[in-house]
Amino acid sequence: MAINKLGKRTDLRMAILRGQLTDFLWKGYLETTLDRAQAVSRLADKVLTLAVNNYADTVEVEKPYVNEKGEKTTRKVLNDGAKKLNARRKIMGMVNDVQEQRLDGEKKEDFKVRTEDVAHPLIEKIFNVYAPKYASKKEESGQGGGYTRIIKLGQRRGDGAMKVRIELV
Repeated sequence: MAINKLGKRTDLRMAILRGQLTDFLWKGYLETTLDRAQAVSRLADKVLTLAVNNYADTVEVEKPYVNEKGEKTTRKVLNDGAKKLNARRKIMGMVNDVQEQRLDGEKKEDFKVRTEDVAHPLIEKIFNVYAPKYASKKEESGQGGGYTRIIKLGQRRGDGAMKVRIELV
């Protein structure tokens, strides 16, 4: 399949698609032109397939820590396995880092507590929300892929480009 170059140089095209892919995975939908939506759909399918195939690869390890009383104890922690870590790093190279936003009416202290162990919110959302959802869909139907849908909205005023809404299924 030929790659649509979108009339841009490679570095500009990849920057645009990376930004749109990040926005799409963060919100779950995106309104853009048809050509850009098709390119974002291809990238999103690759990211989600990578996450679905590797999200369950975890290793339980014991790590030492000091509790409130000053006693040294061990704690069981789930770490990423080799395949999941590799997938996480590949996905981090394909999307931009998005910072978590405070909810309406949320206090600053509550926001800090909610987000203290989350370094990369978008990556966590991909692995903890999207991957289990699409893995169960894959088990039920017996096939993977098809994570996005493109809905045509009509032509844009001015240049007549086809506007579409791309969303996660």
